[in-house]
Amino acid sequence: MVLLVNLARVVFAPLLGEFITFFDVNRATVGLVATLVWLGSASLRVPTGWLLTRVPRHHVVLGTGVILVAASILTASAESIEMLMVGAASMGLASGAYFVAANPLVSELYPERVGRAMGIHGTASQLAAVGVAPFVTLVLAVGPSVTPRLGFVSASWQLVFVCVGIAAAVVTLALFFTSRSTDLPDAGAADRDLLGAVRKEWRIILTGVVILGFTGFVWQGLFNFYELYMVTKGLPAATARNMLTVVFGAGVPAFFFSGRLADRLPRVPYILGVLVAFVVSVFVLTQTTGLLALLVVTAIVGYVIHSLFPALDAYLLDTLPDESRGSAYSVYSFGMMIFQASGSGAVGYLTDVGYTFDQVFVGFALGLSAVVTGLVVFQRAGRLPN
Repeated sequence: MVLLVNLARVVFAPLLGEFITFFDVNRATVGLVATLVWLGSASLRVPTGWLLTRVPRHHVVLGTGVILVAASILTASAESIEMLMVGAASMGLASGAYFVAANPLVSELYPERVGRAMGIHGTASQLAAVGVAPFVTLVLAVGPSVTPRLGFVSASWQLVFVCVGIAAAVVTLALFFTSRSTDLPDAGAADRDLLGAVRKEWRIILTGVVILGFTGFVWQGLFNFYELYMVTKGLPAATARNMLTVVFGAGVPAFFFSGRLADRLPRVPYILGVLVAFVVSVFVLTQTTGLLALLVVTAIVGYVIHSLFPALDAYLLDTLPDESRGSAYSVYSFGMMIFQASGSGAVGYLTDVGYTFDQVFVGFALGLSAVVTGLVVFQRAGRLPN
């Protein structure tokens, strides 16, 4: 299930070029489409947190599967850029509600191994990101021979969302029958006051929002335009598209190992070390040319950024108590997503007005370095929650 909901978020990145051609729009417009996916992902997070105070977590997870099926159908039928934007936001709705419900559920299923459990869950999610470029390439290749037989689609890129919708329907049914035979935890039974949880846990919520909000802003802008960015560095279009596979592929071992490291190392220093490594790797990427060098640096960037996600989730979910975990996590999740969602739109706008991708990402790296420096100062002063 997590593979599919993450696929719904990242599948737009390798299709931006297709959207530019099909709808005859500019980079800023398709950047807004990508931004809307993540704004959609943000918008249901707090309402989902409130819903979790009244509904079991696995019921909400099943509901997200239904939303994903409907959103895939809507996006596949888009014939205007406006309808595509609505579909993109709808795809994001499913992923946002899913992660708010499923991440606390996974942590509660394995309370003694939170980092390991989040690493496995994240690895499954990351497999979608790894496979998205080859998946899109395959569908676009077979699309011309398939779409004429389907009366409700007129372009190969629409077939991508048809496939996602069919898979989501099958997996939702499978999850429904699996949950009926599973002994599920009741650790969140006392979590019944969303606002009270925010008042009690605001320091750790704010810490998480600052860390992933600003870092995610840079990451959103980078990976959604990675294909077009690699083209400006002289790579052929097909090679540039599959560089996404490299950046996401490096995330598979990152999730697996970083979750385990988060269980063994002091979490805040480890997270800050990952942030420093990400800033450095983005700056190095902007100075790199040539296929072999770009492959190496791309893999490093992918490994470092994906190491952050399970470590931060383990830090938050293991620190938050049972009586406020779901509610506080939903508010954190909403806040950080609002910050990072505009990264793609910012990159699209800045490159349209004349800045190069290298200039934009150097600026982003410098801005993030200032944030990380502030976090290090707070950590040394003992002001970050441990």
